[in-house]
Order: sequence, then C-alpha cells, then structure tokens
Amino acid sequence: MTERAAHPGPGPAAPFSAGTGRTAVEVPAGACDCHVHLYDARYPAVAGAKLLPPDAGADDYRLLQQRTGTARAVFVTPSTYGVDNRALLDALDAFGEAARGVAVIGPDTGDETLHALHARGVRGVRLNLSLGVANDAADLLPLARRIAPLGWHLQLLAPPDLLLGLAPALEALPVPLVFDHFGRLAPSMAGRHGAHALILRLLRAGRAWVKLSGGYIVSERPAPHDDLMPLARSCIEAAPERVLWGSDWPHASASAGHQPMPDDARQMDQLAQWAGTAGVLRRILVDNPAALYGFDLPPTTNRETS
Repeated sequence: MTERAAHPGPGPAAPFSAGTGRTAVEVPAGACDCHVHLYDARYPAVAGAKLLPPDAGADDYRLLQQRTGTARAVFVTPSTYGVDNRALLDALDAFGEAARGVAVIGPDTGDETLHALHARGVRGVRLNLSLGVANDAADLLPLARRIAPLGWHLQLLAPPDLLLGLAPALEALPVPLVFDHFGRLAPSMAGRHGAHALILRLLRAGRAWVKLSGGYIVSERPAPHDDLMPLARSCIEAAPERVLWGSDWPHASASAGHQPMPDDARQMDQLAQWAGTAGVLRRILVDNPAALYGFDLPPTTNRETS
C-alpha cells in the first residue's frame, strides 16, 4: 500500500481527541507520528492489564492524521495485549509503507517469529516497566541481545528512579535505545533528577533517542501544559538529530480518566513551539524517523537543518 498524503484544509473531529480542526502548523511532507496504538476487542487483554480502552482502529486514526498533518506512523503494541502483536500487525497491513512497528516480545518468542515481524515492518521492541505485565527489568539485556542481529532498537518506558538504577546497563546496550514519553520525567525533574542527566548524556553520545510523546501524562499543569517547554528544549538542544514526536493516540490513560483528553492538533502546535524553527521541526518529524525506522526521505528543496 502506498503512503497517503496529509489532507489540506480544516480537519474533522477524530475519535479519542479533544477539539476539532487542523493544526495551525505547516507540517512538512512525510511527517511521522512515532507513537500510536490501535485497540481491537477481537484480541483479548492479557491478565493484569491496567488499561482497557475501547476499540480504536485504522480508520479512526486516519481522521486524526487529517488534524495533525502527519502522513506516516509508528504503531506500538500497547501494554494491554502483552506479547500479542496481532493488533500491531493489522495496523501495519492497513498503512503499508507509511508505517513501521514496535512489538512486545517475551523470552519464548522464537527467531522465526522475529524475522516474520521484521518482514512486516517491525523495527524495535518495547520494554514497558511502568504499566507492562509482559517483561521486567531483568529482560533488558537479553532482549537487546536477541534483537541486535536484526538492527532493531529497544524502546524503554520506566519510572525515573528505576531508569537511573539501570544506567550501567543502558550505557552498555548493544542496540539503540529509545525513551518514550519524555523518559517519564516530570517537568519539575529537569536539571534535578539524575535520570534527566542520563538521558541527555545518552542523546549527546548518539546512543539513544527520545520521544516527545505523552506530554499530557508527565505534565504537572493543565492544558496547554506549558511546563513542558524547558524539558522538551533540553532534549532538542542536546541532540536535535535524536528527538522524535508522537501523539500517543488514542490516549488510553485519558480514556481511563487519569488525564483530560488532549487535543492532538494543539499537540502539534506545541511541538512547533518547542522546535523553534521549520528546519528543526522537519528534522524531528521527517529526518529523524527516517533514520531510526527506515523510511525513505521525501524529496525536498532548500532543506533547513537548524
């Protein structure tokens, strides 16, 4: 399936997103939303799952793309399904070359399965130590060693104190590391918690990436979550070539009532403010996802880099 172009003009309402209308930002061609989940009741939740959101499918997400202006997506198996990646594979089939995947695997996942996942567009595995029930911290190095021959990355979600405790292992991983949801750092931890320094150090060393995703989760203020600016800028200034963005649609924690439902068009507006220039915005939305996930770069002229 070929990539769909982002729709110009005002966008409609989309399920699981507050507000209506399209972002005010001039979103570059080939922009990628690097953190999306799909949910389907045909696939049972794993025992102990903490988030049980309603169905959110490919057509629902296409409506969101009309609001954010993105044309590509990285779908991530949510904690709800444990190591069952069927909803992820459905998403990859629906979006074709415009999508990549991040799966969840266990110690019993065979090499044949890993190669089959790769052929379908998977380029990493997620280790969720905040809400996940499929893995624990002891799986960090074994998982990294399993996926290294495939050229995959390891995406990690962990509380900051645990993240800091894992520092020696993280600094020695044989694969690229991706921190999602701002590394789970609250804005008040910026410059104060050792996990913030660790993330910045790994970004600068070219050993890690960070997703500016789930800002509404880590923010300590109500929308528009203006406390996120210093934290976001610290990552961008440390290594603009290592920063990604994700909507975190369909916002399962908001559906569960833990936070108000965010407005995804406004999330894109906020990213543009953090980026500061069109060149940095393009780098975050287009160049960096292409480098990490293996997308082709769209043709462009007069590309800005800063």
